[in-house]
Amino acid sequence: MRPLRVLQLAANRWWTGSADPVITLVRGLRERGHQVLLGCIRGDRFEARARAEGLPLVDGLWLDRTAHPFRLARDLTALRRLIRTEGIEIVHTHLSHDHWLAGLARGGAPARLVRTFHRAAAVKADPLHRWLYRRTDAAIAVAEPIERRLVAVFPADRRHRIDGAVDLARFPPGLDGRTIRAALGLGEAPVVGTVGRLVPGRGHDRLVEAFARLRGRLPAARLLIVGKGEGRPALEAEIRRLGLEGVARFAGYREADLASVLAAMDCFVQLGAGSEESCRAALEAMAAGRPVLAARVGALPETVVDGETGWLVEGGDPEAVAARLEMLLTDPERARRMGASGRRRVETAFTPARQVARVEAIYRGLLGEGR
Repeated sequence: MRPLRVLQLAANRWWTGSADPVITLVRGLRERGHQVLLGCIRGDRFEARARAEGLPLVDGLWLDRTAHPFRLARDLTALRRLIRTEGIEIVHTHLSHDHWLAGLARGGAPARLVRTFHRAAAVKADPLHRWLYRRTDAAIAVAEPIERRLVAVFPADRRHRIDGAVDLARFPPGLDGRTIRAALGLGEAPVVGTVGRLVPGRGHDRLVEAFARLRGRLPAARLLIVGKGEGRPALEAEIRRLGLEGVARFAGYREADLASVLAAMDCFVQLGAGSEESCRAALEAMAAGRPVLAARVGALPETVVDGETGWLVEGGDPEAVAARLEMLLTDPERARRMGASGRRRVETAFTPARQVARVEAIYRGLLGEGR
């Protein structure tokens, strides 16, 4: 089938939230032969990662929602010109700022407008947003709670649900985590781990409380916290208050060796959805063959198969988390089976190829080309 001309916009500067899903989508569409341009905020990690991937970035776009009105007007002008001169057929937006810019810049151009909603809170129902949504040809939700909110503002024929994806090549089977364990002083202890930005709302506080309860039953257990963020000092204070110094380890931000860090864990915990509610961290842990203990937030209830690839707990209750962790850490064979089942689930349901094919089908449907 013929290649499409697509513009992806993400008013993001950090390597967080929608950043990785956008890069994965752009790369996948290009691998399928489509001509894809990417617009993002310049001068930070998102741009650096896109350049490292060899992706074509749009020049002359600011995309900063805090910019001076003159720059916003310049962005509108640049987008109008780009859509016209490049013959853009699909403008795919990922955050509210770039969605508004694209909606206003498209004007009477025939390009179709698509929005992926990465967070339920991004779906608004006020009159201004309804105006924008009426001019949006397709809305994609990455998790069931987002899909539910779209019902109120998008008709059924313009609503779509596409789950997250993880690059399995980054997580080869049988990866050894012993080097990481040695470097972090974990030895042969049973290790509970989590990966995520250290900010309020991600569930780290509940995990620390649950781990303190677990330690009363399993003194050898260790806690590995991977990530960075402004919430770290408060978390360190809570760890001191609960007497967990020396058994809770902060590993900082890890990217290049994330697969090995996950391999050093016996089980993975995610109690908050974060800013990208497809909950990619849990998918990565499953790809690494780790059993996942998760709260029923974001896409986690649809991602984790309760009792098969891990456990789901209501509201991240610390006592329930501690009890499930004890079950996993005292039954390594069960944990291994759950981890293997999680890996198989990712291989069949959460691959970039499957995700990109579904996005392409939406594009072609909007252009009247069938699927």
